[in-house]
Amino acid sequence: METKETTKTYSLFECIGIELEYMIINRKTLMPAPISDQLIIKKIGQVTDELENGNISWSNELVLHVLELKTSNPMAGTARLSEDFHDNIKEINDILVEMDCQLMPTAMHPLMNPLTDVKLWPHERNEIYSRYNQIFDCKGHGWGNLQSMHINFPFANDEEFYLLHEAIRHIMPLIPALSASSPIFEGHHSEILDNRLNFYEQNQKRIPSITGKVIPESVSNKAEYEEKILNKIYRDIAPFDKDGSLQEEWLNSRGAIARFDRNAIEIRIIDLQECPAADIAIAEFVKQALKFIIPNMKNNNPVDEHELYDIYRLALEKGRKSILSNEEYLMYFDLEKKKNVTIQDIWRQILSQVYLSEDKKVIIEYILENGNLSQRILANLKDKSWSDENIKKEYQLLMDCLSDNKLYELR
Repeated sequence: METKETTKTYSLFECIGIELEYMIINRKTLMPAPISDQLIIKKIGQVTDELENGNISWSNELVLHVLELKTSNPMAGTARLSEDFHDNIKEINDILVEMDCQLMPTAMHPLMNPLTDVKLWPHERNEIYSRYNQIFDCKGHGWGNLQSMHINFPFANDEEFYLLHEAIRHIMPLIPALSASSPIFEGHHSEILDNRLNFYEQNQKRIPSITGKVIPESVSNKAEYEEKILNKIYRDIAPFDKDGSLQEEWLNSRGAIARFDRNAIEIRIIDLQECPAADIAIAEFVKQALKFIIPNMKNNNPVDEHELYDIYRLALEKGRKSILSNEEYLMYFDLEKKKNVTIQDIWRQILSQVYLSEDKKVIIEYILENGNLSQRILANLKDKSWSDENIKKEYQLLMDCLSDNKLYELR
């Protein structure tokens, strides 16, 4: 959300910033390839933690087998962002062919063993990653096997911060039902559709205040946010972080975090999809959902983060067919008088009230009708023997979707 030269303040929904994280895998084995630094060297001739490539920048992540693509500057909207990301993906895959590798979509690798397959980024900012590793032991799925989309939305002042933060708090619980793409890990699937978020919730449990209830607490302004959330996190980590190097806003690991250094809130709970077209459609739909809910906030009290967390867990575990009974929450969507309201019903209600371009609307309607990516992957594997070979074949199809920027469909 900020340029390299200066930090500019933007008003509510004036711009958007998108980040997409991809795993680099070996083309023959489909296993993680820790070569993001080599990829960057191939591109510009030296190692750096970030390089600008037009509208999209490339940067490293905690682990060497993940590369992040992000908007280089705040964007006025999402038009053509799908194409911008896809152009960079094609360029990266062309470079990776020389190393017999390619990018893999979805939020979790279905077969990797994080105890053996994780290598940390050893270059710039390595001291921060090393500190995290000392405190939390980063060899786990919650650190080395979770690829997501982050969306950044701006605010100009305390009033806009409050409106945006509350809107995000109340839309967040619904998002995993739309975006889950991590049904398999270590060759098995559980009863949970969004395993990335399940691991994400546990990866810093040594200091519970860092993640909280994933859904942020309700706060009125920046000062209250700092006192209620950030200062508590800083106090709790201080015994493990003597020099204070981790006591920054990005230490907060709730599913949406305030970045006062750039006057933005970053949503972090959205699983990476099969192609940028799907990622950007979800990002735009989330944006429109936030705009839809803000007027309704005037007549409703904030729902407690513990109650929102219960809805969130239903969404990530069971998906769109989950029935909600919290009338206080349903009032935000004018559905409190209806019976057996599902998460799908709420998303459909929002979709009927907002504008999406036709290409994005088609994608959202397909997801709502046929299930999130996790559900579609599981459905397509249902009648096959549960083997590494069949899983790899299915994820090869997902990589084809990434290459062609097309939806992964039910067969």
